[in-house]
Amino acid sequence: MKHLLLVSFMMITSLTWAQSATAYFDKAMKKAEAGNTKGAIADYTKAISMNSHFVEAYANRGVAKYKLNDLQGALADFTKAIELDTMNSDAFTGRANVQYKLLNYDAAVEDCSYCLMMNPKDYVALNLRGLCYNKMGEKKKSCKDFSKAIELGSQSAIKNRATFCK
Repeated sequence: MKHLLLVSFMMITSLTWAQSATAYFDKAMKKAEAGNTKGAIADYTKAISMNSHFVEAYANRGVAKYKLNDLQGALADFTKAIELDTMNSDAFTGRANVQYKLLNYDAAVEDCSYCLMMNPKDYVALNLRGLCYNKMGEKKKSCKDFSKAIELGSQSAIKNRATFCK
């Protein structure tokens, strides 16, 4: 009977923590949508402190840090999200964006390619990989990615192909 009470108490406690983490996550999302990026980061951080396996909180905090140009912080958050969920294609794309901005084109290509293995129709990853290939001097690969991204609906790839694939 003692064990049953202890287990029940632990389950209720962890549900309360999870609900609190979710509540902070929801508040963070609203703040992010309203343009309060620093407030969103604070609430994502609270959610993570309550649930250290909250993949979406890490990924969203990474996006927020990226917006504030905290590239190392964003990189760490996207990497943690990937460690917790290796099938989170959005985290790979987010990390690829950070790597691109840090001029780590090989790492960005790797992340985009992994994302595209999971979702071959991700035109954002295709367009970004095309930009990386362009920076790496691999024009043929770059133009191929831009063309495929255009087929899938990317407006940015239209501009990129027109600029880089003359």
